[in-house]
Amino acid sequence: MTKLTKALYYGGVAMSEFETCLNERKIVKIKASTKMIEKEIDSAEYDLARARESLSHNDYKWASVQAYYSMFHSAKALVLNKGYREKSHYCLLVALKELYVETGELEKGFADNFEMCMDIRQEADYGLTYSTTSAELSIEYAEKLLEATKNILGFKLS
Repeated sequence: MTKLTKALYYGGVAMSEFETCLNERKIVKIKASTKMIEKEIDSAEYDLARARESLSHNDYKWASVQAYYSMFHSAKALVLNKGYREKSHYCLLVALKELYVETGELEKGFADNFEMCMDIRQEADYGLTYSTTSAELSIEYAEKLLEATKNILGFKLS
């Protein structure tokens, strides 16, 4: 039985955030292929390389956005590996916590960093607020999540 994180009520029944995402079909059960997971790893690597390049050109907004998307694809690879697909950025975070943090396969800090970079990306994209520090931090966290993802999934580090 899953632990109730933040109890939400759906149809009068207390549910975890993960269960709510499932009920609202923002996370769906699927049969993911190895090719799908590898595509997400490739996308995470690509976005991380572009983030580094943007940072080298002092483009802190795009470095932050691209680093977040690297994290997004790393998290998506992990969630696919457990047989789920997200239809919401927030529910991807919820699934990462439920399927990997709660099971002890991933330290809580990775989910916290993903959530922080989600906020950094949103501020950079919509609030036009970004900095060298936020871009560098986002890239550092994207590198760490990609490495952890590859270790969990058994991919060779590039």
